Amino acid sequence: MATFPPYPTHPPHPGSPAGGALGHAHWWQRRSVRYGALCTLLALSGLVILAMVREQTGTEGFLVGLGLAVLPVPLLLAAFRWLDRVAPGPWRNLLFAFAWGACAAALIAIVANSFATKWIATATADPSSADTLGATVIAPIVEESSKAAAVLLVFLFRRRDFTGIVDGVVIAGVTATGFAFTENILYLGTAFGTDQLTGDRGIASVTAATFFVRIIMSPFAHPLFTVLTGIGFGIAALSAERQHLRRVLVPLCGLLLAMSMHAIWNGSSNFGEYGFFAVYAAFMVPAFGLLTWLVIWTRQRELRTVREELPAYAVAGWLTPAEPYALGSMRARRLAREHAAHHLGKPAARAVAQYEAYATSLAFLRHRGRRGRAGADFVVRERELLHELWRRREVARPALDHAARMTAPPTPVTAPPWPVYGAYGYPAVPNPAYNPYRS
Repeated sequence: MATFPPYPTHPPHPGSPAGGALGHAHWWQRRSVRYGALCTLLALSGLVILAMVREQTGTEGFLVGLGLAVLPVPLLLAAFRWLDRVAPGPWRNLLFAFAWGACAAALIAIVANSFATKWIATATADPSSADTLGATVIAPIVEESSKAAAVLLVFLFRRRDFTGIVDGVVIAGVTATGFAFTENILYLGTAFGTDQLTGDRGIASVTAATFFVRIIMSPFAHPLFTVLTGIGFGIAALSAERQHLRRVLVPLCGLLLAMSMHAIWNGSSNFGEYGFFAVYAAFMVPAFGLLTWLVIWTRQRELRTVREELPAYAVAGWLTPAEPYALGSMRARRLAREHAAHHLGKPAARAVAQYEAYATSLAFLRHRGRRGRAGADFVVRERELLHELWRRREVARPALDHAARMTAPPTPVTAPPWPVYGAYGYPAVPNPAYNPYRS
């Protein structure tokens, strides 16, 4: 419930005791040190994975694989960004997720898969069975675990940005997109090298077949698997802090489902001549359709939450009466940004976009608080969000009011069967001489 007065409440000054509690933190606890260590780790992983892929495919194969593997990436990233439009997360989270998938997760997968397959082949003296076991058992476990690590890190260290199922889906999907990008470079580059040795060209080449299977038919395969893990973490984010068992078991169940689906997909080539197409039509496509419906439904539910939770702040004077409706409509939000950009310029449009994001976070925070799922910092976080809204109100309010008027549904008006003065053509002041029944 909004109980603060309708004026901004400023956060503590950095020099105050409340704001300077972390002033004497150890050097390894500083944000710059953590960011530097993380960037260094990802950069080193990227250099190592680049060298390994280039060594396996050759320079020409690497360039061909890179050019073909990049094709589905913009489409997949745009799809996940569209899902995240209601409450867009920071770009740094998405950059981290993609870099982790393309560099760290891919490196872990290549090293671990290769080591495990060689060990099984040596232990069993059966290289063929080792390859099958590696593809259907080892690879799903290693790859899904390495991708899930990115989701776990964002969940643990960016909890304010990780508030529900959509956030889990987006982080997991972007991580898997980065992983698939690197893996596709390896597969397509290797296929091109094979064609160079055999002299195959055109549609009959291994490169064309690999491109058709991995880029045309199943660019969503890796994102589809890892999204199950993201949904598990999203449900955990919606759970109350006291539900410790649920917050642990649900992400694990999502990870196990992702591994199982990945194993079925990798093992489809062992199900007979048409096993791949059977699994694709009977399993992958329905699963993709179901998960697509789920995330779109969740997106609509987020908009409904905004419309239902923000009126309390309008009653308290923090928002205008029209803002909850406008903020709960993606079309109205877009019109508000366009209106601000047209009249005040791009900085005003950015301020309106920030206002929309803060208001959405405020609605989600209140929704969790009403359900007993908010953290101990609920009051502090609510105060911060209200302060950010108040700072941008002069620019955002007129734009949102304009958008609300432009998108408000028309109200049907039906003329009553009796005379009404002042409407429908009747005089505003009753005329004693007027008799509707006089001939």
